[in-house]
Amino acid sequence: MVLPSACAVPDTGVLTERRHPESPHPYRSPFQRDRARIIHARAFRRLAGKTQVFTHRYSDHFRSRLTHTMEVAQIARTIATTLGLNQDLTESLALVHDIGHPPFGHAGERALDEALQKHGLRFDHNLHALRIVEYFELRYLDFRGLNLTLAVREGIIKHSRDYSPVKHPELVAYFLDQRPPLEAQIIDLADEIAYLTADLDDGLEAGILTLDSIRQHVSLFERFYAQIEARHPGALEKLLFNEALKHMLNALVGDLIAETQHRVQLHNIASLEGIRLVKDRVAGFSASMEALRMETKRYLYDHLYNCEELTRDHEKAERVILDLFQAWSTDPALLPASYSAQIEEEGLPRIVADYIAGMTDNFILDLHKEWQGATASSIGI
Repeated sequence: MVLPSACAVPDTGVLTERRHPESPHPYRSPFQRDRARIIHARAFRRLAGKTQVFTHRYSDHFRSRLTHTMEVAQIARTIATTLGLNQDLTESLALVHDIGHPPFGHAGERALDEALQKHGLRFDHNLHALRIVEYFELRYLDFRGLNLTLAVREGIIKHSRDYSPVKHPELVAYFLDQRPPLEAQIIDLADEIAYLTADLDDGLEAGILTLDSIRQHVSLFERFYAQIEARHPGALEKLLFNEALKHMLNALVGDLIAETQHRVQLHNIASLEGIRLVKDRVAGFSASMEALRMETKRYLYDHLYNCEELTRDHEKAERVILDLFQAWSTDPALLPASYSAQIEEEGLPRIVADYIAGMTDNFILDLHKEWQGATASSIGI
């Protein structure tokens, strides 16, 4: 069953408005224009050089933040198409959902947040993404930023969490007392589906996870692997693994679609306003699939994300960021002029965090080596 069309965000109306008014495009919808602006943004290109789980020292075949984003976009668009939602808005939100991540993935985000907390501030990749698309991207003569629609800006903020209007009065324009449209709600879930399956793949390829361990601890994967192995005796393990992982992904997507449809019917929702006013988010997995999802997630945390080898990488990444944050905070003259010029308005800690957050893994590692060399030279080493 396709959802009532009124549940989808339309290509006209308040959610297509931009901060700076622009004339309609002759043959592209507002959200098609947003998608193009995101793809052509420098911050989007930089995702190719940012860690998803594994740094490039493991393999160039593993996911980067960019290839992960592309996988999320494909999954999210499939879900939106099947549910009858706005596909172009959904794809735009998927493409932009990780644009605010700093180098080194979640380890980098933790380090920046730790550094900023000492100054009474926080680092949040969703809010940083909004700063990128509203201010840091410079592509147009008439305005700063990408001038994205209200729907995309709202989705950047709210796709994965809700923000309190009391704690974030600066976000009052984004309907903080209401649920986001379904197009935004499915992004966080498509993200989960993408990384749970991809991280099993990359973890096995890296030799950190084993097939026996995955089969033992990930029930959803084993359900399909056992069936496929029985039908294809003697097949290569890697091909059996790939086939089982594909079935696992499809099962997660299918359950999300069916459960979201069920919840819309259960709450008798027939409009976008109805989606917004439901107490809890409408998009989600069934109880049984949610349990399987959480089992997979716990396995990945216990056996991959927190393994000794990746923990060493995370500790090194955090040290690099904290070293350079301290260095630039101590001597702002080391910052590029374009960032120094913003210190009076934004404050030094936020500007240093902005500078670091925009870097790729390799760029910040090179800067850290230069800093180490300069520090050693200054003390006569």
